[in-house]
Amino acid sequence: MMTLEHVFQAALLAASLGLGAFCLTLSRRLRRLNDLETGLGGAIAVMASEVDRLDRAIREAKDEATAAGQALSAEITAARKERALWDLRQKITQAQAPVAAPAPVIPMRRLRKRVVNADA
Repeated sequence: MMTLEHVFQAALLAASLGLGAFCLTLSRRLRRLNDLETGLGGAIAVMASEVDRLDRAIREAKDEATAAGQALSAEITAARKERALWDLRQKITQAQAPVAAPAPVIPMRRLRKRVVNADA
């Protein structure tokens, strides 16, 4: 006759065998998942290399944008200096020109609208 202790040992043995089978299945799935050729490991490796490539591209774009901004700033400064020089020359030219009498204002004639005959 089986005692309660034997029933517990049999249940413990069955549970251990079930957990062993589960661990074996899980181990096989994990090995397939981490496979660098076809599994998730390969996908992670590819994604890591793409992230590195994109990081380099972002750094290069940032450096180019900084250089372009500095060049544009230099061009703006040069244009402002040229504009100030041009304004100064205009003022000097106006100061040296003889003061002429203002031109007389000639009143403009208003033109009448033509009336078109509808009968013609």
